[in-house]
Amino acid sequence: MVFYFNIKNILSIVFVNLFFLKFYKIIQNLISINQPLPNWSIEPIFGNEVPKISDFSGKPTLVLIFSLGCPGCLGRAIPFANRMVFENEKNLNVIGIHSNFEGVDFTLEKFQKAKDDFFIRFDFFKDKNYDTTFLDYGAGGTPHWLLIDENGNLVYSIFGSDPNNGLLRLDLKIKEYFQKEIHH
Repeated sequence: MVFYFNIKNILSIVFVNLFFLKFYKIIQNLISINQPLPNWSIEPIFGNEVPKISDFSGKPTLVLIFSLGCPGCLGRAIPFANRMVFENEKNLNVIGIHSNFEGVDFTLEKFQKAKDDFFIRFDFFKDKNYDTTFLDYGAGGTPHWLLIDENGNLVYSIFGSDPNNGLLRLDLKIKEYFQKEIHH
């Protein structure tokens, strides 16, 4: 029996293997509630230094994994993150990770325009290889949120920006977290 492989067959096999590798990484994500969040794999956009999770120790951190190609991110998640910066500036770090799991890159000009147009008030960085952190953290899509305590442990992870679901739950979790800290 002779096997005939042409470039189309080879590309199909490669694509299927890459798809299953990404799917496997999503279901085998590296994060667990009440465990240290592993370091992210991010790159600078505006030349600023890439922080480590340990740089945020001492107060909780809200991580927004978002994409400029995501309407829910632009219309609801970024404004929510901006609100968290405004309302909790002294008590909460906020950081954004632009992840584009669809593999489309954005220019520096587009990032700057988004920063200006959406009044982004938190530092944000690019996900390495478009989706490394997205996959490592088991993001369900964009936007995806992670709440990390002052010691770098994951407190909460949720996907979405629906104001009556994802954002409401996240807002309540942040308020609950701060109430717990007040009573300790």
